[in-house]
Amino acid sequence: MSLVSVFPRAADIPAQFAHNAVITQREYLLNGELVKWRGELSPVVSPVYLRSDHSDELQQVVLGHTPLLDADTALKALDSAVKAYDLGRGAWPTMAVLERIQHVETFLGLMQQQRDEVIRLLMWEIGKTYPDAAKEFDRTCDYIRDTIDALKQQDRDASHFIIEQGSLGKIRRVPVGVALCMGPFNYPLNETFTTLIPALIMGNTVIFKPAKYGVLLIQPLLQAFMQSFPPGVINIIYGRGRETVGVLMESGKIDLFAFIGTNKG
Repeated sequence: MSLVSVFPRAADIPAQFAHNAVITQREYLLNGELVKWRGELSPVVSPVYLRSDHSDELQQVVLGHTPLLDADTALKALDSAVKAYDLGRGAWPTMAVLERIQHVETFLGLMQQQRDEVIRLLMWEIGKTYPDAAKEFDRTCDYIRDTIDALKQQDRDASHFIIEQGSLGKIRRVPVGVALCMGPFNYPLNETFTTLIPALIMGNTVIFKPAKYGVLLIQPLLQAFMQSFPPGVINIIYGRGRETVGVLMESGKIDLFAFIGTNKG
C-alpha cells in the first residue's frame, strides 16, 4: 500500500464534516457595520491534504480568503473604539453591569447557533479532531457563562461596605479604555475569548484581530458581534500584524494589549 492511498478523496469525507465551498470573506466589523473590503485578500489553507478526484496527486485544501486590511483601515477601527469609549463617558463604559451582561448573553445565544460551522472550520483550519473542536467550542461557551457569573458576584460584593487598610468604603472595578485583543492559533477560539470577553463585559471597547491561523472561523460570528454590541464597542480587523498592529500600538491610544502568541511570523 502506497503512502498516497492513506489520504482520502473529498468524496470519502462524511457530509457533516465536508468542506464544500471556498469562503471568500471580504467583510470586517467597523463601528457596528459589516464593511466590504475592496482590496487584496489573504488565502486560508488547511493543513489537510486530499487526493485528487482523478489522480493520486495530493492537493492542499483551500478553505477561503480573508481581507488584508491596511494601516489606514486599522486606524479607522481604532478611532471607532476611542469614540465609543469617549474617555469613559461613552454609552458602553457607563452602562449598568446587568445591561452589559445582557449584551454578552445575547452574543452567546447567537454564537451557539453557529456551533456546527465554527467546529467544522476549527477542524479544517487547525487540524483538530471533531471531539477536540467541539470541546473547544463548548468550553468557550462555558467560559463566557462563568465570566458572567463572576461579574454578577463581583457586582453584588461591590454593593457592600468593607474595611480596607483601616478605611471603610466600597470598591468597584471600572473599565480601563480601548483594548487590543489578539489570540493564538492553537486555541484560536477559546484562548482568544478568554481575553476578549472579559475586556468587553467590563466596559472596555475592543479592537479584535483574529489569529493568523484560525482566522476564518470568526467569519460565522461576525453577525453575532454586530447584532449584540453597540457601534464601536467591538471592531474586528484582519491583515498582517506588521501592517495593522504596529500603527495601533504606535498611536498611543491603546490602553490594554491582550496578546497570546509569539513575536515571530
